[in-house]
Amino acid sequence: MDVYKEWLGIPEGPRPPDHYELLRIVRFEDDSEKIRAHYKKLNGHVRKYATGQYSVQSQDLLNEMAKAMLCLTDTTRKREYDEGLGREFEAEVDEFGRQPLLDVLVRNGDISRDQQGEAEEFASKRGLSHRDAVVQMKLVNPTKAAQALAVQLGYSYVDLDDMFPEDDALDLVPRVMVKRNSFIPLFVDDGQLLVACIDQLDHETEEELRLRAGVPIRPVIVSPRAVNQAIAQYYAPGMRDEAKISSSNMDAVPSKKSSKSGKTKSSSASSSSFDQLSPEEKKERKQYGILFICWSAIIPMLPVILKMMVPSLALKLAWYPNLISFGLAIACLIGTSFWVTQKYWK
Repeated sequence: MDVYKEWLGIPEGPRPPDHYELLRIVRFEDDSEKIRAHYKKLNGHVRKYATGQYSVQSQDLLNEMAKAMLCLTDTTRKREYDEGLGREFEAEVDEFGRQPLLDVLVRNGDISRDQQGEAEEFASKRGLSHRDAVVQMKLVNPTKAAQALAVQLGYSYVDLDDMFPEDDALDLVPRVMVKRNSFIPLFVDDGQLLVACIDQLDHETEEELRLRAGVPIRPVIVSPRAVNQAIAQYYAPGMRDEAKISSSNMDAVPSKKSSKSGKTKSSSASSSSFDQLSPEEKKERKQYGILFICWSAIIPMLPVILKMMVPSLALKLAWYPNLISFGLAIACLIGTSFWVTQKYWK
């Protein structure tokens, strides 16, 4: 017996029917109260057959209707179900009128709505961007995540394996700047400097690039691994420590020449400012600074240390008072600490 037709009045067709037809409501109905009302009415009707020869069929149908009602009254599950039936939703946009990255991935079929919620929670708890969250959760690979970010930002996505940066563009920007901001200048296209980056450039960086190049900037998105490999290739240590800026743009960027002597300042003085260093270079300089401070105290104390460790030297170094070593150690420690904290780490 066709219980769908006999008990619910559903015409012949696909079996089992979809959730909307099963609950006898208009397809894609969004009113949860109306959905529950139809379910409750049909539930009471089917329960009439719960005893007797059709008790098994009745229970099965009641369970099926309950599952349909639960799906259609759960916003996330209903959207997934409706999309499976061919329903098209208007693209959601964020406060800037852009389609969020996770919605892009869902629309592309790369993640499910459930995974979207998990990624949002994962990102919130760990202070990550949605792009980094889906990669760390291994929901999508870095390339897919970068492509979705490009859609969100309205930029193009490029594969750096297919791109060959021009030397003129690379020479515009010093190594410390590309490492600090994780981007690669590619070439001038249609009057704009194409810049491959892992995320949207901040306004200050974009403005500095525009002044250096003398043309507007057009960012394109690449994966973090790709841009790091490109930086290692085109900006290896010792390469492009200083930028080569065309004479037409010299007035737009800070001058690197001394007003007194007219000679160019050393690159270390202008580009080795502590704040301009990469995280790795900052870490290295901090380690050296600590070593300087430690050795400044140890060296003056060597006579005292030798007297303690080598008894045979105690008599030979008896003429050298311990008080002098302590005094020199303190003076050197104070002086070196001042230089490291006020000069070397500034």
